[in-house]
Amino acid sequence: MRKPTILDVAREARVSKTLVSFALNDRPGVSHETRDRILEVASRIGYSRSVSARSLSTNRSYAVGLVMARDPQVIAADPFFPSFIAGVERVLSERGLVLVLSFVESVEAEAASYRTLAADRRVDGVLVTDLREDDPRPALLTDLGLPAVTLGRVAGSVAPAVVMDDTDGITQAVAHLVEAGHRDIAHVAGPTHLLHGARRRAAFVAACKAAGISGDRVVETDFSAGRGAEATEHLLDASVPPTAIVFANDPMAIAGMGIAHSRGLRLPDDLSVTGFDDSDIAAHVFPALTSARTRPARWGEAAAGALLDLIENGSAPDVDLEPAGLVVRKSTAPPRP
Repeated sequence: MRKPTILDVAREARVSKTLVSFALNDRPGVSHETRDRILEVASRIGYSRSVSARSLSTNRSYAVGLVMARDPQVIAADPFFPSFIAGVERVLSERGLVLVLSFVESVEAEAASYRTLAADRRVDGVLVTDLREDDPRPALLTDLGLPAVTLGRVAGSVAPAVVMDDTDGITQAVAHLVEAGHRDIAHVAGPTHLLHGARRRAAFVAACKAAGISGDRVVETDFSAGRGAEATEHLLDASVPPTAIVFANDPMAIAGMGIAHSRGLRLPDDLSVTGFDDSDIAAHVFPALTSARTRPARWGEAAAGALLDLIENGSAPDVDLEPAGLVVRKSTAPPRP
């Protein structure tokens, strides 16, 4: 069966091909009645414009980019990013756009990728994640004329930001463990060159200090489950192992629980564990994981919505999301006497 064309819509609606194009692209010069009739005809006969056709007529790519300088295996194993991307895709699909996703090996390759996207006009804007200290990307994207929305705020950036106070989740986790009677608490942290890794580590140290206990037991990792398992081994091998561990994400926490189980420890009697992000799997491991809830799909929806507003209107406000609060489950309890 032949696919309907714009000429079919024009013939059925008894208007010119140019008027159909104006109506479908929401351009001025078409009355409300005519626009409604054209859209009704297009829907009834099953006409849909190709992305390439729309791009040629509007000088837009109808795509947004997400470039990440991270190991794809680490990202694939972290439930945060599939949920975040699902939230982004939900908003883009409703507005007829697509996501261009790229993983690169270094920050230099990341900058080169942005330059290519801008030069080839492959995307209308980008989402910027994994902010770093003195991050050069916002300035680069401004120079390239590429609209951007950042996940978190970085000094010197004029781009709209989608922000969540993730320190609150770590602070609540430490307070919850201290209230249960723990005095020897360790933290398995993410990389401190990433702002959210450094923030969570600083929040752990500050919360311990406020509780009058040592915050020195910190092991830095790359956020991967494998490194989380290694960090747990290191902590449990100590002459006096901690009675509780606060992990910087759920994959590391679940890997750490596996190490504890393999050593014959009873959780949470012998070791209490908390995670971060409250991924779907957190409620279904044994014991169910106490974790800070960040709602990554909501992050994705908010980031995509802000970016589309920026692309279409030239400006967009910052978005402050609800702070990450602790969801208490069965992986935490008072330490064994």
